Amino acid sequence: MHTNRHPLTVTALIGALLILVACGKSTVNYDANGVFETTEVLISSETSGRILQLDVEEGSTINAFQVVGQVDSTQLLLKKKQLEATLKGLRSRRPDLNKQIAALEQQLATARKERKRVQNLVNAEATTTKQLDDVDAQIAVLEKQLTASRSTLETTLGGFSGDEEALTLQIAQLNDQLTKCHLSSPITGTVLAKYAQAGEVTTAGKPLFKVGDVNNLILRAYITSDQLTQLKLGQQVTVYVDRGKKIATYPGTIEWISSTAEFTPKTIQTRDERANLVYAIKVAVKNDGFLKIGMYGGITR
Repeated sequence: MHTNRHPLTVTALIGALLILVACGKSTVNYDANGVFETTEVLISSETSGRILQLDVEEGSTINAFQVVGQVDSTQLLLKKKQLEATLKGLRSRRPDLNKQIAALEQQLATARKERKRVQNLVNAEATTTKQLDDVDAQIAVLEKQLTASRSTLETTLGGFSGDEEALTLQIAQLNDQLTKCHLSSPITGTVLAKYAQAGEVTTAGKPLFKVGDVNNLILRAYITSDQLTQLKLGQQVTVYVDRGKKIATYPGTIEWISSTAEFTPKTIQTRDERANLVYAIKVAVKNDGFLKIGMYGGITR
């Protein structure tokens, strides 16, 4: 009889253990449930043209501002070279103010020396005052010519400066457009989706690929109004994720609490299912590689 009961006893023990394990997984009384999400950035083309290069694949990791693609920039580059040649020619024709008026200044300096000599002769009564008057008239004419020449040259230089500035700004604009032909992501992350291929023609604003930071996930959960007073920003919580055979735990930090209530999302169950209005919270969780976007998780304080 003993040998006949032994298999039944073993089976019963195994069943009891399975029930205990199952019960152990369901004993966690979550304060809130939610879904994991991440910061996603949609990378779009900022210019129009043929995609010459797009070295990203779904699931690959790229660094922030790492150039992973390029849109054809031939026309922009040619236009830039044309403007640079125009600017170079403009600068070569720019008049030199000092050289242009140097001759008049020399004549004026010579006339003033002559006036001193004539003044000495007049003082010595060696010549008439008419000769001094003639020198004064010559000096006045030279001064007016110098003023007029300086004014004309300054006006000309102002025009050159304006044209030079306009060309410089156009070149800077082209440099900016050329920079936008290089494709990169503003964040380090994993390529979640790819919408274009090398060789295709793109337009400004067309999505090319999407990047998400899967190393740092966010559990968006919902709490009831009575739980709201028990949570605060920066508070440490425990995050639970069902992995099938076991429940894994992760440390989490509350980084955002909504200031307005909303109706309970259909896909979310809070601890108090009778509540009609809930508050959204975001819990930052460091991903160990097992967490995936869209997975469900629970939290406890």
